[in-house]
Amino acid sequence: MKISQKGLYALQAIMTLGRRYGTETVKIRDIALDSDLPEKFLELILLELKNARIVESVRGAKGGYRLRRAPAEIMLSEIIRLVDGPLAPFGDADQLRSLITTDPDHRALYSVFLEVRDAAAKILESTSVADIVGDSPKSHKRSSAKKKTKNGPALAIVHKDAKSK
Repeated sequence: MKISQKGLYALQAIMTLGRRYGTETVKIRDIALDSDLPEKFLELILLELKNARIVESVRGAKGGYRLRRAPAEIMLSEIIRLVDGPLAPFGDADQLRSLITTDPDHRALYSVFLEVRDAAAKILESTSVADIVGDSPKSHKRSSAKKKTKNGPALAIVHKDAKSK
């Protein structure tokens, strides 16, 4: 699965808003500083999230952005699909099912890809913003599991493409 730089920035911005959910609005400048994101690019991402009704903006001196729903109601899959499209590395699930049917020589391979896609989708569809910002029992389980892992090389999941510049 590939997550673009734009997708990663969107998730980081949503996490910042999730941590501050229930308080006043957060200015773009503060989101950018908190998440170490480029402010101009963040503006475009927040506009996209606003159009999708995930965040809302408030004008004025106390204006800024806030989540429209509780962090526990916003799943990571929703953000990734909005910004990056399907969760599958080789197209969406319908495309893979079609290939399984129409390409008997490679059916087993496409079946594996579909299983990988389904497993990734299941994780992302069951993980909320609250889970990753520390507002749920699931996040506490995840943070204690992290402590047990050895420090090793990070897995590169960010895909840089021409669109994320």
